Parts: sequence; structure tokens; C-alpha cells
Amino acid sequence: MADASGNIPSYKGMSSDNVKGLILALSSSFFIGASFIIKKKGLKKAGASGVRAGVGGYSYLYEPLWWAGMITMIVGEIANFAAYAFAPAILVTPLGALSIIISAVLAHIILQEKLHIFGILGCVLCVVGSTTIVLHAPPEREIESVREVWDLATEPGFLFYAFLVILAVFVLIIHFIPQYGQTHIMVYIGICSLVGSLSVMSVKALGIALKLTFSGTNQLIYPQTWTFTLVVAVCVVTQMNYLNKALDTFNTAVVSPIYYVMFTSFTILASIIMFKDWDRQDPSQIVTEMCGFVTILSGTFLLHKTKDMGDGMSSLSVRLSKYSEEDGFAPEDIPLRCPESFRSP
Repeated sequence: MADASGNIPSYKGMSSDNVKGLILALSSSFFIGASFIIKKKGLKKAGASGVRAGVGGYSYLYEPLWWAGMITMIVGEIANFAAYAFAPAILVTPLGALSIIISAVLAHIILQEKLHIFGILGCVLCVVGSTTIVLHAPPEREIESVREVWDLATEPGFLFYAFLVILAVFVLIIHFIPQYGQTHIMVYIGICSLVGSLSVMSVKALGIALKLTFSGTNQLIYPQTWTFTLVVAVCVVTQMNYLNKALDTFNTAVVSPIYYVMFTSFTILASIIMFKDWDRQDPSQIVTEMCGFVTILSGTFLLHKTKDMGDGMSSLSVRLSKYSEEDGFAPEDIPLRCPESFRSP
């Protein structure tokens, strides 16, 4: 709690700024995790009376509950942005994983969405892998001007990465969405994550510009600042559009962790390319980060298998119901037979 002067005291060796950053990061995780559930409720309500977002509808734009979810997410993102102003990334970024747990718990309580035990293990592996990568990431390089960020963004390495990202997004939108958008979660989430890696780099540049401007060095006079602002706007609109489609089509408890994992992975990759982070790392740190990626892949595999289990059980239930309706008895009356070799003597 704050003292009489309004300052937050330090706690167990943490500076007051770090405590502020910790509180903001925890608040951000709660708001972002809750926003997934509120938006899902809004999408369901809008889909009941209009065209669902998952099949190209935009009736959710007229649903107040969806806008409540959007506002909740914006509040969370603002809190997360502010947290970086007080605490280092090594403290703030891993706490973003808490939004996955909050989203899964609220989905279980509010939306009645079930997650298999292996899905829970997959979530844990995703969180551990992402945290491992973040905790062993190199410190951010010092940036003193938005023009310096622009120079980094226009180097051949990052321009090639940006070209590949834009090309992959167009291929996913034009070729894969019509065929696999309703059945493969990685299509929508892939678009959100790829575009998100570019938006974070632009957000960072914009944040640097605002910070320098507030400190007395005006960066708003440079066209690079407004270019980064435009990129942020386009990327955020694209992310929100396809994230809505993913939430409307698939289980929230699966969408949330996969989105977090892929978004974090592509963002770290973009940062490595743009800011050349690995130049300041020793081999042990790089190996540890690779182990984190393997852990993330393992968690994502378990989450996919969990979805397959759920789909399989749903299909079995439909087949049993159809079988019972055609033959005139209830599903519970159907005997479950096993081969003679599996029976007890």
C-alpha cells in the first residue's frame, strides 16, 4: 500500500518502481485474461442473432458486451505498456503468461468450456517454455531517438523478415482461410502472431518516441514517428479481426495459450533480428532459449491433441445419438462390448 506521501514502498529489496511495475503487470494479466472471456460471450450473443464472426460476419460490432471485452483488453494493454516504464522486461514479460491461466479458469467457470488434463499440462509447458525464453533473453539495447529505431528497421535483415511475414499473412488469408479456417486453429492464430511481431516492434518505437517527447526531446516532428503509428494501427486492426474469428470458432482455453506462445515466439524472433540480441549472448544462453522453444512446441502439441480428443468425443456422441434415434432406444442402453481376449476369465 502507498504511504502518506502517496509513494509505493519497496518490498524485500525491490525498488518502488519495480513494485509499481509488478502491480501494473499483474493487473494487465487479469484484464487481458478476462477480456478473452467477455469478448467470447459477446461473440456468442452476436452470433445468435446475426452472422457469426467465424464465417465472416461483423454483427459483434453492434454488441455492447463485445465492446466491453475490447475496452477490458485495451485497459490491460495500457497497464502492460505502463509497466515497462517502471520495471525491466525480465520482470514484466513473464507475468503475461498469467493471462493464460486466468483465461482458462474463467472459461471453465463462466463459459463451461472443458480442458482435458493433458491440455492443462500443455498450458503449463507453454508457460514454462515462454518464461524460460524471456528470462534468458538479453537486455534491451539503449535507444535514444526514433530515427535510430528506423535505421534498425530498414536494415536488410529485418526488411527481409518483414517481407516474409507479409507474404505469409497474404498466403494464409487468400489460400488457407477458405479451406482450413474453420478446422485448423493455427490459421487464424498464425495471422495474429505474425502481424503481432511487427506491431510490437512499431509499438516499441512509438513508446520510445513518446518517452523522449515527454522528457523534453520532441520526436513528433519526425515522419518516422507517424509511420510507426500507422503501422501500429494497421497491425492492431488486423490482429483484432482474426483473433475474433479464432475466439468465435475455437475453444477459448486453447486459443489463449496458443496465441500467447506463437505471439511471444515471433516477437522474440523479430527482436533478435531487428536489435541483434544474440550478438550480446553467450552460447549457454542461446542453448537455454532453444530448450524453451522445444518446451513450447511440446505444449502446443499437447494442446492440439487435447482438441482432437474433444472433437473425437463430440463425434462419438453425435453418432450414438443418431444410432439411438434410428433404432428406438437411448444411448445408455447401448452395450459396450469388448473382444473376448480382453475379458476376464
